[in-house]
Amino acid sequence: MNLAIGQSAPEFSLFNTEKTKISLTDFKGKNVIILFFPLAFSGVCTKEMCSVQENFSAYQKLNAEIIGISVDSLFTLNKFKQEYHLDFNLLSDFNKETATLYNCLFETFVFEMSGVAKRSTFVLDKEGTIRFIEILESAGDLPDFDAIQNCLKELNA
Repeated sequence: MNLAIGQSAPEFSLFNTEKTKISLTDFKGKNVIILFFPLAFSGVCTKEMCSVQENFSAYQKLNAEIIGISVDSLFTLNKFKQEYHLDFNLLSDFNKETATLYNCLFETFVFEMSGVAKRSTFVLDKEGTIRFIEILESAGDLPDFDAIQNCLKELNA
């Protein structure tokens, strides 16, 4: 099922790099940016997460929590987070349940891998309603960071 702007975001609970189970409901009352990304340590994913980190304070000022989600193990994500000094949650969707809920899973990815998350962005308002969706078919493309920030500015207006 495709998600649409104005719908409530599907609830999920996943483990973060500190082995703590994080649920979407934990962020009620805050704007949330959910960033699905294909694979930790790949070139474009590293560029995306580092770009988010470079603008971390801007997102904080917009009352936004950032959640990065990939199908990597929490151990791989922990190493990735440490190596690039990321100050936001990275969650492991190893079983691919959340990416399936959000309809952003590649059936076939590079090197004949299946079940890898598409680079996708969902911005949720303080009530958990989807206000922005971007699902990229090309893993080489980066999210529209300007559109994400503009959406957050509108939510804070």
